[in-house]
Amino acid sequence: MPNTTNIYEEIPDMDTMGGRLSRAREASGISVKQLAWRLGVKISTIQAWESDRSQPGAHRMNMMAGMLNVSLSWILHGVGIAPTEHEFDDSDGETLEAVGAQIIRLKRLHAETGNLIDRLEDGMARRAG
Repeated sequence: MPNTTNIYEEIPDMDTMGGRLSRAREASGISVKQLAWRLGVKISTIQAWESDRSQPGAHRMNMMAGMLNVSLSWILHGVGIAPTEHEFDDSDGETLEAVGAQIIRLKRLHAETGNLIDRLEDGMARRAG
């Protein structure tokens, strides 16, 4: 069911237009090369749009909104129909495995950070005392 909230009541997505384009493209599973081909532009043009070095014309922006399943107002202003977030589900074992590996890596980094903080605190206490 579509969101019927008034777009003026929404909290806008404060990313840049290029950032929103990039996120929408990735969420839709379309590569830079595929999007460039579909729009009839060079790969470097898509890269320039996504890095905010240039902006697409109105016609291409409207085409992209349709291809990426987002609203034109979301691309331009960060309000409106945004890309759907990927939901993790048990049937997607590869995604869950990748997330699990990232969690393990984050736990290791968290432990390393804690150890570094302890060493810094010990060093400061020795200097102060």
